[in-house]
Amino acid sequence: MRLVDTRPPFAGLANLSEGVLASLPTPCYLLDEAQLRRNGEILLGVQQRTGCKILLAQKAFSNFDLYPLLAPYLAGTEASGLYESRLGKEELPEKENHVFCAAYRVDEFNELLDYADHIVFNSPAQLAKFGPAAKAAGKSVGLRINPERSTQEGHAIYDPCAPGSRLGTTRAQWDAALAKQPGLAALLDGLHFHTLCEQDADALAVTLDAVEEKFGDLLPGLKWLNFGGGHHITRPGYDLATLEACIARMQEKYGVQVYLEPGEAWALNAGYLVTTVLDTLQNGDTSLAILDMSAACHTPDVIEMPYRPPLLDAGEPGEKPCTIRLGGPTCLAGDVVGDYSFDAPLAEGDRLIFGDMAIYTTCKNNTFNGMPLPPIWALAEDGTCRELVRFGYNDFKMRLGHRA
Repeated sequence: MRLVDTRPPFAGLANLSEGVLASLPTPCYLLDEAQLRRNGEILLGVQQRTGCKILLAQKAFSNFDLYPLLAPYLAGTEASGLYESRLGKEELPEKENHVFCAAYRVDEFNELLDYADHIVFNSPAQLAKFGPAAKAAGKSVGLRINPERSTQEGHAIYDPCAPGSRLGTTRAQWDAALAKQPGLAALLDGLHFHTLCEQDADALAVTLDAVEEKFGDLLPGLKWLNFGGGHHITRPGYDLATLEACIARMQEKYGVQVYLEPGEAWALNAGYLVTTVLDTLQNGDTSLAILDMSAACHTPDVIEMPYRPPLLDAGEPGEKPCTIRLGGPTCLAGDVVGDYSFDAPLAEGDRLIFGDMAIYTTCKNNTFNGMPLPPIWALAEDGTCRELVRFGYNDFKMRLGHRA
């Protein structure tokens, strides 16, 4: 296997030797420090040129052992609830701590006030219920808005502007609430929207037009505007000029501090999942290989989105001589990563490396079927690897009962 691949998901493997690769346990996640630093430098450049602030959305990448590496580049963390907010506070106490949740719990909110600096509410009802307490605690309070302008096709599961969406407040909902409770507006320090998913800046520009059309009259006098996530800023070819023009447009026109909270952009193409072929078989015309990693357990977005992860030295079905369906060892018939083509048939013991595995993997994996959680390793810029954490039987058992 060659470890030099010109495709972005594998660029960092140039520093990984065959010997070090052979020494890694499988399956294992391998986080690429050089690629994380590269992404951080790009995001820092945007902040320096525009004055915006860019947060790490921990829902996509929350491997806190590498937070010190990202710390020089980020303004703070974004959380989706109590535990992520606490993680950001514990691991990056000197940084800003933002949180958005579709609905907060009464029994958790006081603790959340210990961690979060910015608290964004999803609805006028949640703003009315918790906003006064947040303001009294000195927190910056925001409302998530729904500009009702979808820019996505084929990703309804990730489209907050889809009809009937539960995420964000439409203008009609805001006007109706304000008619009943005029004091709600006084609670607001900022507005937040999140409508994108792995998109370029042209989609942001379209969204901003809708934000101004629907909510522009609310922006004067506010302190900040959060553009949310879904910005693929560190992807090769991303239109940085348009992004920076969008940021400047809103900051200059309304005098607000612009925030962005990408998740993928921080760790895009900065991780790998190393796996071993356990068995090969033939079912009619279909060649198959069973791996020691599971799509259902270790890369759940493969099934949920669906998503096809890049694979080192492999092509699309039919592109190379041997097309093989790769699947996991669980009982789920659909535990299939996908069909890939290779120069030669796979054999038991072969090692494969999936790319872009730092995002939505370690934070979403599970132990279905009693599958062990893969250990997490880090790849340093000099090509050495070190283990960050390993897991065992107790990590499976402790989730199911009171005795570890």
